[in-house]
Amino acid sequence: MPEIQMFVNGQRLVTNVPEEMPLLWVLRDAFGLTGTKYGCGIGQCGACTVHLNGKPVRSCLLPVKSVATQTITTIEGVAKDGKLDPIQEVWIDEDVAQCGYCQAGQIMSALALLNENPSPDDDDIDSAMKGNYCRCGTYVRIRKAIHSAAALYKSAAVTEDEEGKR
Repeated sequence: MPEIQMFVNGQRLVTNVPEEMPLLWVLRDAFGLTGTKYGCGIGQCGACTVHLNGKPVRSCLLPVKSVATQTITTIEGVAKDGKLDPIQEVWIDEDVAQCGYCQAGQIMSALALLNENPSPDDDDIDSAMKGNYCRCGTYVRIRKAIHSAAALYKSAAVTEDEEGKR
């Protein structure tokens, strides 16, 4: 088996696994990053969503050879320096998770949306989150949390701008 290197959550990681192994299993089994979940195995449920070069992808569908040397972010890489990202904070504050199984994928898709569109309306959210299924049906709370996170990001940006002017 060839050596495969990836950049995961800001770290260069190397493994020797079959090239066709799905990224999901490399993350979970080779690297111990178990926040990314197995849901359906066919890319339809969104539980395995990670960011590849900043874009949301279904890790169950990607052979590891196709992502070698690219930048991958998992749910474990969202918090920085032990501090939750605002989207994670609002997910808790809005009590989004019920069983919680799908939430890592939900958060990764929501974060990608907010990186592309910092002021999404309900239609934008519904479109971006399409394909991320929640068996518990917490969609209303998910949408509310995305709106709350957008407001937090805007507030943080305003604060940074004000500090830069001093």
